[in-house]
Amino acid sequence: MPMQSPFSFLDGLMERVVSGAQPPAWLVHEVQHRLVLLLNHVLMQEQGAMERLARQSGRTAHVQWRNFFLTLAVTPAGLLDLAPEGAAPDLRLEVAETSPLSLARGALAGERPPIRIEGDVQLAADINWVVDNVRWDLEEDLARVIGDAPARTLAAGAERAAAALRRFVGARGAPGAADRSPP
Repeated sequence: MPMQSPFSFLDGLMERVVSGAQPPAWLVHEVQHRLVLLLNHVLMQEQGAMERLARQSGRTAHVQWRNFFLTLAVTPAGLLDLAPEGAAPDLRLEVAETSPLSLARGALAGERPPIRIEGDVQLAADINWVVDNVRWDLEEDLARVIGDAPARTLAAGAERAAAALRRFVGARGAPGAADRSPP
């Protein structure tokens, strides 16, 4: 008898949460604005990424997953801003995977989700380069707030927890994992 994951209820729960009532427009705008601030914070730590994006100044990219979306405009400084409402995007990126649980499982396994791309090829290539080469140094940001030693301790603990979670997800996703009995 195939063994069912103890977390299978999450798939249905996430589905209900994601497809549930729409949040108010002001909340969507605030979340989008905060996301842009975070993206710019990360971009400012990598001068090469800003230079690459500055070449795409004025271009817009519309990113969508299910009914969640974000339309970004590239600024002359190589940073991002929310595009004006109704702006025609030069590039459309749509995450093809609709299941939140599958997306999380893939992210934990280090996989990229399938994405449908339409529009400006050079803008898509530059965004892909940024995604491949820019990483958020969370430990450095934490160190500014709480100091080097506590930040390193938190980061090491988080790395161990993430590795354990990846091993758990990898074991559950491996072929025949459902047929094996627990140790």
